[in-house]
Amino acid sequence: MSLFIKHYRPGSIFKKQILWRLNSSVAENHESEEEFRVLDILKKRDKQQKRVARRIDVPADRAEKMSTDQNWGNVWPGPRSFHPSTVPLPIRQGYVPKGQVPPGKKANAELMKIPNFLHLTPPVVKTQCEAIKKFCTEWPKLLNSDEAIEKHYPVEVITSDYCHASPTIRNPLARVVTLRVKLSTLNLDKHAKDKFLRLVGDHYDEKTDLITLTADRCPMRRQNLDYVNYLLTATYHEAWTVEDWEKEKMEADMEYYDWNNNQSKKNLVNWYHHCSNKDKALSEDEYKSFDISVIDHGEEYKLAVSSLFNDGESEKTINNYDTAVRKLLGLPERKAIE
Repeated sequence: MSLFIKHYRPGSIFKKQILWRLNSSVAENHESEEEFRVLDILKKRDKQQKRVARRIDVPADRAEKMSTDQNWGNVWPGPRSFHPSTVPLPIRQGYVPKGQVPPGKKANAELMKIPNFLHLTPPVVKTQCEAIKKFCTEWPKLLNSDEAIEKHYPVEVITSDYCHASPTIRNPLARVVTLRVKLSTLNLDKHAKDKFLRLVGDHYDEKTDLITLTADRCPMRRQNLDYVNYLLTATYHEAWTVEDWEKEKMEADMEYYDWNNNQSKKNLVNWYHHCSNKDKALSEDEYKSFDISVIDHGEEYKLAVSSLFNDGESEKTINNYDTAVRKLLGLPERKAIE
């Protein structure tokens, strides 16, 4: 309609016909667009070519072509996930009901879950040791026995390394450090030894004579190692420290029974002198310094009395005391009652 107003001139028939034809063509196009389309259900199918099956030559598995004298270090040089075609072994893994065979290595997810040590076979380890041998120092010839090692290196440090499949290579248990040392290797006198044992408490094993200190409070292994070394050093120096109140302790204040400072030793010395017809009065220092090794079964009697007072009365301590007294007095052994 706008086109008609713009180009219309009065008395011009030619323009009217053109406009009429234009409008009629637009109407015809509009009617053709809204025309109902016929749905063709039965479409003509194109002729499909028949598929020809092609034969593909699949090569043999690598595991079947491996030779028995191959260098396994070249096949499996480092840690990796399990690959069935690389391992020439009939490996099986997985849980199955009773009476069935576990799945083989092909398409076995169980073998891929766990870490393997196929790269650490004895020949490979030997080859690696030979390779790093040039960087190592020769083992000292004097350290040819466990006794020599304990004498020159009394402190033993125990740590653990873990290999596992995890997003992180750090294992919380790898930070734990254990330090062990024998009490006999420490330079301690009687007072320092007694105080040292009281400071360490349950960390001392009397049967093995080992002191065990364990640290796991720090996040790193090196920090825990420094901490156990500090504990041993601090405890050792504290044991040698003598407080003022310790000098004032009497025999009744002692935490343990000291046989050399008690009446039991005096009675044994007097009995020995009386049997030898050497009755004489001794001073306190002479009693303490008297060597009881000259008395037959004197050491055994000393240990039996000390154990009876320090460990308490039990069937074992009483029997030991009975046996020591009979040997000391020359009496026959007690006969077992049937």
